[in-house]
Amino acid sequence: MKTTLQKVMVSKHVSRQVLADGPELMAVAFTCESSGEAALPNQPHIQSTYVESGAFVLNVNGTEFNPTANDSVAIPTNAIHACRCVKGGRLIDTFTPRRDDFL
Repeated sequence: MKTTLQKVMVSKHVSRQVLADGPELMAVAFTCESSGEAALPNQPHIQSTYVESGAFVLNVNGTEFNPTANDSVAIPTNAIHACRCVKGGRLIDTFTPRRDDFL
């Protein structure tokens, strides 16, 4: 099922838009300005993140990554993670199962 929802401002520098969802899977776009941050203590979802554009610092369970355009990262269930935008850009995240809190 295709479901594109309106953009939601998650913080001053970060917006989120659900691109598609179903009970088992969800795709979400995050648009970030430089200095935008998102911290998630953990979540019971498996997440993959594709960097469509920009540059980020991603910390997953204490390990830091510096993904840029065309990189991707897999984040296991219940991983403590946070993301900081170094250069404005867009992330495409997928979650399984879907994040009902984003609907």
